[in-house]
Amino acid sequence: MSRDMSYSAVMGRRNEIMKEAVGIDYAKFESNGVIFDYEKMMRETGYSLQEMQKIQGETGVGNTPIYELRNLTLLARKLAPKGKGARIFIKDEAANPSGSFKARRAATSVYHAKKHGYKGVIAATSGNYGAAVASQAAMKGLNCIIVQECYDSKGKGQPEIVEKARKCEAYGAEVLQLSVGPELFYTFLKLLEETGYFNASLYTPFGIAGVETLGYELAMQFREREGRDPDVVVATNAGGGNVTGTARGLIKAGAEKVQVVGASVNLKGLHMASDEQFNKKSFTTGHTGFGIPFATWPDRSDVPRSAGRPLRYLDRYVTVNQGEVFYITETLAQLEGLERGPAGNTSLAAAFSIAQELDEDKIIVVQETEYTGAGKHINPQLSFAKENGIEIMTGNPEDEIPGQNIILPKHPSLIKAKDLDLNRIRKSYIKNCVENNKGIQLDDEDIKFLAEDTKSSVQFVYEVLKELGE
Repeated sequence: MSRDMSYSAVMGRRNEIMKEAVGIDYAKFESNGVIFDYEKMMRETGYSLQEMQKIQGETGVGNTPIYELRNLTLLARKLAPKGKGARIFIKDEAANPSGSFKARRAATSVYHAKKHGYKGVIAATSGNYGAAVASQAAMKGLNCIIVQECYDSKGKGQPEIVEKARKCEAYGAEVLQLSVGPELFYTFLKLLEETGYFNASLYTPFGIAGVETLGYELAMQFREREGRDPDVVVATNAGGGNVTGTARGLIKAGAEKVQVVGASVNLKGLHMASDEQFNKKSFTTGHTGFGIPFATWPDRSDVPRSAGRPLRYLDRYVTVNQGEVFYITETLAQLEGLERGPAGNTSLAAAFSIAQELDEDKIIVVQETEYTGAGKHINPQLSFAKENGIEIMTGNPEDEIPGQNIILPKHPSLIKAKDLDLNRIRKSYIKNCVENNKGIQLDDEDIKFLAEDTKSSVQFVYEVLKELGE
């Protein structure tokens, strides 16, 4: 008898399909309450740091260089109060085979798929991860399917997403491009079930553990180069895996005192699942449309429990505007001779601002860069924005309204990272946890877990629960 492939039937088999496609029995880590044993999941289903370094080394991933941005540092010091202006560095992850840090996540996932006899891998992504999975699959001789949310209902596709499709196809992957909406996850599940391929999800322990090498490597490189750890590490935040993996790697290196800052492009007011608004944004990743939802409820991902849990590790979370990122992208090219893509430059814009708060002897690091290409470049992105009715202007980025205009700073002093209230985000996470676990009476262990998962305190969790009437 043929299986029921209707939307409701496939979604109803979600957990069964996922278990088969990932090879992880998530039930082993669950409890009767809201707790799941996060560290046990990471320990028992991932790989050791040394194993990950070996796996990544086999395909030329990792050991990327660090550059000091001396000219950007000088510019920051000109704008900063006397004695302020930290040294700005970047870790150049564009040196990885597929051109981004996502190669670290993909290397571990594809290795695991090959080891366990899967014939191919599938990833649902419109970003750099698709290219990374396709690249690693080619090296390991596995088939690869990338599912993209690419077009609106008029058939218009973001130049950055179309660019990444070309890159995936260049590596031999099959790319399925879908319109915005719920069909993405449905199609993804159907393909997993029909092919029996491995789910190379961004949110498995394999993927997150792959990024741990980045944080570890970064700490070791600074100890060798500067004789100490950096003071601040800024990571672009979307689904949370970049922050999570980097922070865990820093901790494994013994660099617990390094401040971890997340940075996202401010797209407040734009809904990522809206057909009308899909092409009103000029950033397809690293923005608040992913950063906030995944911080406030990480288990919305394509696996039962996400290994990317940014609130566990964030010390600070800031936003920058679209125009500021475009500006710093051009500045990086013209002052430092480095042309890099928009995702890493989100954290660079934030770092340029934060550096002006810090003393001159401090070190701030942007922990990743990405390649740039035909569709990821500033010009096609701004041209596409104009075609979609977005006004491009020069002025004060504070006046930027996502979906209406992009304001390029008329002066670099106008680049200002804005802090988000982490406690407010923590409260939203706890609220979502309660709403998604209705009928469960929280005990002391549940409260302790929530405190750990939000990097807060037991007292803070109790206070939030009291506000919620729990």
